[in-house]
Order: sequence, then C-alpha cells, then structure tokens
Amino acid sequence: MKILVIAPHGDDEALGAGGVLTKHARAGDTLYRCIVTKTYPPEWPTSFQKEREREIARSGEILHITKTFSLGFPTVKLDTVPQKELNDRLSEIVKEVRPDIVYTTSGADLNRDHRIVFESTLVAARPVPGSSVKKLLSYEVVSETEWGRNLGIFNPNYYVPLTAEDVRTKLSAMKAYKSELREYPHPRSLEVLETLAKLRGSEIGCQLAEAFALIREIKL
Repeated sequence: MKILVIAPHGDDEALGAGGVLTKHARAGDTLYRCIVTKTYPPEWPTSFQKEREREIARSGEILHITKTFSLGFPTVKLDTVPQKELNDRLSEIVKEVRPDIVYTTSGADLNRDHRIVFESTLVAARPVPGSSVKKLLSYEVVSETEWGRNLGIFNPNYYVPLTAEDVRTKLSAMKAYKSELREYPHPRSLEVLETLAKLRGSEIGCQLAEAFALIREIKL
C-alpha cells in the first residue's frame, strides 16, 4: 500500500502518527510525507532553518519515508495563503502519490495551521471517481489537539495497537526534532508521548496504541 501523511509542520507526523508509520514500514508499505510549511527570517534565523531541514531528514530516515514533499508555505501564516492554492498543491500530491491511506491533522486543533491543513486535506482526498484514497484519518498532536478543546473535541474512534519497538521508533523520530522537544511535564516531552501511548492502549485493552479519528473508509 501507499501511505501519505500530511504534516503542517515538521514534527507533526512523528508526534501524531510515528507509531503507525513504523508499522506501515514494517509491513512493506511505501511511505510519503508532505510538510506544508517552513520557518522564515527574521522570526527564525537561518541557522535554525538549516537545522530544521536536517531534523526533517533525520526523522524521515528513522520512519523510512520514501519521499518528502515540502510545500514551503509560511509557518503560522497559512491563513494568509489563498485556500485554493493549498487545496491545489495537496491535490497535486494526492494525484502523484495515489495513496491508499491518508493521515492528516485534526480540525479541532488549537493551531490554525492544523485546522487549515485538515480542511484542505478533505478537499484533496475527496472521494471522486478515480480517487485512490480508501481511508482518511486525522491524528492527534500533543499541545495542539488537547489545547483546542474549546474549538471542538478530538474523538478517537480508530485505534492501532503498537509494540514497544513501535513506540521506541516513534520516540526516536521525535528525538530527531531537538528544537521541538521539551522537558516533562510539557506535552511535547518524550515522557508524555510514552504516557499517551499507554493511555490509548488502555482504552482498547492493550499495552500501547495510537488513536485516530476515522473520517472516511471505503470498503472494496
């Protein structure tokens, strides 16, 4: 199968779907990643931008990403980009990759970039004749999904059990994003990510899991 994970920012894919991507890679599926935005000066110095590119590359190697699409839209400024432009760019990637499964962020997230990407993904993955997308899911991103509860609720209804090795790989992919890691008890700490995997596992009677909101599944 072909898998496409859409991430508004580099690190969202590791935070929200690092475990399931690891399982897909182990199963022999081909993984594609789309990172929608990038940082820019003067808010982020050139040295930070170069390091972020290295972080993205390292995480891609850990998660066995075959190809990364970088759209280059401005971070935290997606609301300044015409929605049609983002819709069209994501649609082009979906047409090129022809993924069977698409993972994207939640429409209930605090971060506006996340909500915009969610909306554009719905457009790009529309179930029109000839579409390859058979399953569309949104993932949770700690410090964005739970902080956006006043905007809506991420209600997981699709769970993927993980092994301890899956979680270790997910944490390793997140470690690659050194600039985004925080110390516990911040949500973006490794301790919280591991605890979340345990919590989601407990919700379905297993040790570890990732949780998603299933938007649509087409059974053949």
